[in-house]
Amino acid sequence: MSQHILGVDVGGSGIKGSLVNIQTGELVGDRIRVETPAPANPNMIAEAFAGLIKKIGYKGPIGCGFPAIVQHGVAKSAANIDKSWIGHNIEQEFSEACGNPVKALNDADAAGLAELTFGQGRGVEGVVLLITIGTGLGTAQFVDGTLVPNTEFGHLYLHGRIAEHYCSNRIREEENLSWGDWAHRFSEYLRHLERLLTPDLFILGGGVSKEFKDFGHLLKVNTPVKPAKLLNNAGIVGAAVYAGK
Repeated sequence: MSQHILGVDVGGSGIKGSLVNIQTGELVGDRIRVETPAPANPNMIAEAFAGLIKKIGYKGPIGCGFPAIVQHGVAKSAANIDKSWIGHNIEQEFSEACGNPVKALNDADAAGLAELTFGQGRGVEGVVLLITIGTGLGTAQFVDGTLVPNTEFGHLYLHGRIAEHYCSNRIREEENLSWGDWAHRFSEYLRHLERLLTPDLFILGGGVSKEFKDFGHLLKVNTPVKPAKLLNNAGIVGAAVYAGK
């Protein structure tokens, strides 16, 4: 198998793809983006996905991070995409649309796979938890380097609210929280995860990880916390690594 594999990250607003050197985790060539269509149903997204592959001009296996619980290639939930995806086979839909074999996994799991292979989680034994902080809270859990797929720890309850409705980046912006106030909430969330999972390392990804210098020192938690290294490319890199397995 070639060491250059195409990784695609399907998001609520854009579908992004690039060739990835799966030995080094580096993007090869340009990162190409197309708009996520509305409605974001299977036909429309498959068409946009195939258009992206055509633009890149690629033949071979493709990895795809997708905003849903993904079990054996089938979407079991739908976050920021059309509910008609639930029960739909993502891998089959995309493979038929673009004429290449496609392997799909949850988007946070893809980002986690990238960080475990090339980023902050590389070589870390024990329990590692990646949290992507954005519109919601995506999570990926690893035990001794092995992915435990489809954890949805952003949906735990805190103070009677779903955690991602209490301390996601969207909530920080909507409620105009200072870094201090938001870090207090997010620390509560991390301590809750500590009690449940006894992690050895938290890795924070998503857009907010770029601002780690503003809030990292404000987090009150016993477990080490580090910002993700691969930032916005993590989903693409992790998807390519998954397809290369």
